[in-house]
Amino acid sequence: MNQQLKKWLPTGIVAVMGMSLLAGCGSTTPAPVTDASKPAAAKPFEGKKLTVVTANHPWGEAIKPLIPEFEAQSGMKVELQSFFEDQLTQKLTVQFTSNSATPDVFMYRPLQEGKLFYKNGWVQALDEFTSKDANYDFGDFTKSSIGSTTVDGKLAGIPIITEQEILYYRKDLLQKANIAVPKTIDELIAAVKKLHDPKAEMYGFVARGQRSPLVTQVSSFLYSEGGDFTKGDKATINSPEAIKAFTTYSSLLKDYAPPGVLNMSWPQALGIFAQGKVAFITDANSLYKNVTDPEKSTVSDKVGYALFPGGAAGSKPYNITSWGLAMNAKTANKDASWEFIKWASSKDVVLKTQKLGNPGARTSVWEKPDGVSGFPAEMVQVIKDSAKGGIDHDRPVLIGVGEARDVVGGVVLQGITGGDIKAAADKANEELQAIMDKEKGK
Repeated sequence: MNQQLKKWLPTGIVAVMGMSLLAGCGSTTPAPVTDASKPAAAKPFEGKKLTVVTANHPWGEAIKPLIPEFEAQSGMKVELQSFFEDQLTQKLTVQFTSNSATPDVFMYRPLQEGKLFYKNGWVQALDEFTSKDANYDFGDFTKSSIGSTTVDGKLAGIPIITEQEILYYRKDLLQKANIAVPKTIDELIAAVKKLHDPKAEMYGFVARGQRSPLVTQVSSFLYSEGGDFTKGDKATINSPEAIKAFTTYSSLLKDYAPPGVLNMSWPQALGIFAQGKVAFITDANSLYKNVTDPEKSTVSDKVGYALFPGGAAGSKPYNITSWGLAMNAKTANKDASWEFIKWASSKDVVLKTQKLGNPGARTSVWEKPDGVSGFPAEMVQVIKDSAKGGIDHDRPVLIGVGEARDVVGGVVLQGITGGDIKAAADKANEELQAIMDKEKGK
């Protein structure tokens, strides 16, 4: 492993888990005559054992009761382990650093650690596997979802959970004020101003205000103005498009958000919207249950959903793979590991998990009535429309993504606190370029 990449790795020692294979026994007695019309079902992976690690995520909960079905079909035994997000990343990093052959298959965040994992040789490229079985229908996955899991032109993982940034709004407030659902950023700003009434504890807008978490959500503002974090080998967060996007986002939070917005990630922002104190919020569609669950929300029956409002370049929300499945490059069971990934991301299983509210990446499933039954009807069309022009990343795609997010987030924080965004963007662009130059060719 080169020294440049080591600086991002936590240290630790982990014991390599042992694996055992069950051997079949032959018989010395004559085989009984069998009915040729009833051949035994083929189980090419009989006796194999896989270790699969998932995040504590609704998808993991949805797949767990389906595992016996896979075991019966394949003849394999699956040991399923689950961890919280930060624990998961740490566990995987420690095991891979020690060249562990386990886990065989693991759940990961492609845009957060995908490039690091792939560059370190911890992830098996899956390109050759996807074409082995025509029935798998790899072309059924959306282009953006595959873009999120691709590193240096190689498929590092298979998408299992997708996500788009959308506009949540209070239907009752818009109706009472005779305001149309905003279709552009300018219309959003106008509606926010009109509905903002802090004396009555009603705020026009809220979104993530914490330095690192806000980066993914400001990204859709950036793309919709025609910008991006980078272009080729160049940092572009001080472009006119970027400055306009950062100014819009920071101004909305500075002038129209509830107190304490600088401390808000998605739980706090969605929480105050669910309390009925905010008219608009932009955030991930996958989080919608936080505002529609009557046990969590006082406005559960008053929430509307709309396509992210368009800027100078139109509506270009992020349309990403937030979670994928990957194969350990060191696993001794590559074919068996792919068999699990292929099953878990098959049309049939995606349909079953998506019915429970886990937004998958297969186009055909979104066209099935059962495939959309786990989502509000109004949101389904928003998701489909978002997928048409969405961007496959929601942050700078770098190995040092955490460092890069802090650099970008700092620009927006300057705006929220009344600082000079242009000066902050120029300085941050130099810092981001330095990160990119350091990683170039690594």
